[in-house]
Formats: sequence, C-alpha cells, structure tokens
Amino acid sequence: MASAARSYNLHFSSIFTGDVVNLPYRTLQKISIMLFGLNIYSVKLPSIIIGVCLGVLLILLLNRWFKTNVALLASILAVLSASFLYLAGSGTPLIMLVFWPTLLLWLGSKIQGVTKPKPIYSFIFALALLAAIFTPYMPYLAIFIVLFAFLHPHLRFTIKTLPTLPLIATILIVVIGLFILVMSAFINPALISEMLLAPDFSFSGFFDNLSTAFLPFFTWNTALESPFLSPFVGLASVALAIIGLFSTTKGFFASRNSIASCLIIFTVFLSGVNSEAAILILLPLAILIAHGLRYILDKWYTLFPDNPYARISAVFPIGIFLGIMIFGGITHFLFGYRYVPMVANEFNNDIALIKQHVELHSTIYVTNNEVEYQFLEILQKQGLYEVANQLPGKNLPTTFATIEHPPVDKAELRNIITSPKSDNSDRIYIYSAIEQEVSLEEQTPLESAETN
Repeated sequence: MASAARSYNLHFSSIFTGDVVNLPYRTLQKISIMLFGLNIYSVKLPSIIIGVCLGVLLILLLNRWFKTNVALLASILAVLSASFLYLAGSGTPLIMLVFWPTLLLWLGSKIQGVTKPKPIYSFIFALALLAAIFTPYMPYLAIFIVLFAFLHPHLRFTIKTLPTLPLIATILIVVIGLFILVMSAFINPALISEMLLAPDFSFSGFFDNLSTAFLPFFTWNTALESPFLSPFVGLASVALAIIGLFSTTKGFFASRNSIASCLIIFTVFLSGVNSEAAILILLPLAILIAHGLRYILDKWYTLFPDNPYARISAVFPIGIFLGIMIFGGITHFLFGYRYVPMVANEFNNDIALIKQHVELHSTIYVTNNEVEYQFLEILQKQGLYEVANQLPGKNLPTTFATIEHPPVDKAELRNIITSPKSDNSDRIYIYSAIEQEVSLEEQTPLESAETN
C-alpha cells in the first residue's frame, strides 16, 4: 500500500525535488495504476512483469556458465520457491534488489565470456547500472562491481581488451548517473539515508538486523519481526547449495565461482543495514544450486562412464527429488501465506470490498492506519470516493464508510462488511447519517428567531 501510494504521487517534477528513490519501479507502477485503476492486480503487475523477466534472466545467466539442463533445473528450483513467488507478487520495489544484480551479471557474462565482446553490451550494462543506482543499496553494488572487476584477474584482462570508445562511453554514462544522484542528495538530504541505510538504522542495531534477516532460514515458524515466511529456503535447496559451495573450492578464482561467494558476503553486509535485503540471497543460492546439481550429475556419470543405461537411470531419482522440491515450495507458498497467522494478517482485500459494497462518491474514513489512508487516497484522486483520515465532529455526510472503526455516534449503522482474509474480520462499517435536533443553546440568533 505504501509503495502504490508513493508511486501514484510520482510526477515529472519529482526528479527536480530529489524524489528519485526506486524511480524505474515507481514509474512502472504508476503507469499500471493509471491504466487499470486501483486494484490488487494493477499494484502487483510491475512485480509480476519484473519477476517473469527475472526468471528468464536466471535461465540465461546460468546457461552462460552451466549446461542447459543444469541451468534450467536450477532456475526452476529458484523461481518456484516460496520466497521468489512472494517477491514476484509483493507489489513493492523489493524485487529490484534481485533483478538488477542478475541483469548486470548476465550482461557482464556477455562481455567477459567471449573473445570479442560486442560494444552494445557495454552500453546496455552502463544503462542498467545507471538505472540500478536509483534503487536503495544499489550504490553499494556499483562499488562492489568496480572493486571486483579491478581485483579479479580475469575481469581486469577483459577490461583491458575492451574497445576504447565503448569503455569511455560506459564510464561516462555511469558518471552521469552518479552526478544526478549526488545533485538529488543536495536538493533532498534525506535521500542519502534512504538510499544507503534503513529508515531506523543505527550501527548498534547492525547485528540485530542480521538476526532478524536470517532468522527465517533456521526456524520453522515465522518470526514476528520478519515479513518472510520461514523457512525462507527449503532444506533440500540449502543442501544442494552447500554441496555447490564446496564443489567450487578448487576453482574458486574462476569468475562464476567467486561471484557466488562474494555475493553472499555482500548480502550479509546489506542485511545488517536492512533486514529485508536478505532477499538478495536468492541470486547466489541459485548459482550454488546449479553448482550442486552439476557436481551430483558429474559424479554419477563418472561412476558409469561407459554404461548408458546407468547414466539414464539417474534421471528418475533426480527427477523425483526435484519434483518433491518444486511441489514443496509451491504448497509452502500457497498455504503458508494463507494460514500462518504472522504473515497472513499482513494482507487484506479492502480495495475489492470497497468497490463491491461502498457506493461511488461516498466518503471513506480511515482513522487508524496512515499507510492505508494514503493508499485509499488514490481513489479520491481518481474521483471515485472522498477519503479522510478523521471523523468530523458534526456535519457527517449522508452516506459514509469507515475502515476498521467501531460504530459511530449520531449515525445509523447500515452494514458491516467482513473479510476472511484478515485477523480483524470486520473490515468496513457503512453508515447513514441521522439528522440531529439542535438545542436552543446551540442555535444561532437567526435560527432561534425562526424556531420561535
């Protein structure tokens, strides 16, 4: 709701006032709401679109480093996990924390993995990095990429072999993006903490954030402090990732091997800044799962180098194993977010109930939730309803509704709209105002004369 409200308030002038945080995502979300109206689908559509693109990018990225069968299986395991499905349907810019690194890694593999890289990929890489730095914590990623590129011997060699013109253009595009970001920070100093730190971050709370971030990895009941369903990653996926991590120790300095380990360290650092950044662990986990699958298949094939029947027979147990993992991830997502109280209560379908039961142009009062008020205020900007955040002392409108508010004095309660998707099932109260007699003491002199 907070994401949709902020996206809808985005204007072209926001760039000149320093309001550039999550600019690409917010632009897409505003276009979606303007085209399809305010509903659960228009709010989530940008995340769904980016989630589909992210799934494709994972397949393309892993296919650059692994055989097609390993890349496809590892991508399916990552995309159909409960954590990824939640991310793709959250309707928030959180998905960009995984999307930008995946896109940049794939573009980097197109540059580093060939003898003569096409200059176009350098330009696209620079533009993607330019868009990425408007996402919170992605400036850290830009610094990480630069350091990794100069410290890694293979990448240093690739940079030296790049044509001069695309290299200069790439650097220029990145410098322009940093200049825009710095100027926005001068105009709006609050941008610095929003881009680099959590809203309530303190250095003393770094380790508390880490425990909150990674608690869902090790618990079987969702912690109240975490927005994610636990366990965050299935035990079988973790086992594959651990196998993959150990299998990379021999060739650690190969770029694809060291990237996963360095990304895990980077994710731990970001999680200490903001616990929600732990979602970035999906990318290195997908890489390590692919390493684990490749290692298992290679070991099986080396046991039977000349026996095609034994090699083919591995398909059945591995297929059953992967099928159980995929089925478990989907059911964990479907039933967990529906029935686990700590996470299910974070969702509601108020917007659908309002459009179904509240008459157009009625007044809606949201008195106990500032975020929901800002969200429903979009309906007022679209000319559908009047929305206010406090009940007036008098002069109530003829027909009005309140969100999660007890019966109002001096009004007739017409209907209570309930929802099975909320802990407080009585979501909306619909009223008709009652005309009240005014006492002689409250009348104006003219009204008193008319009464007499």
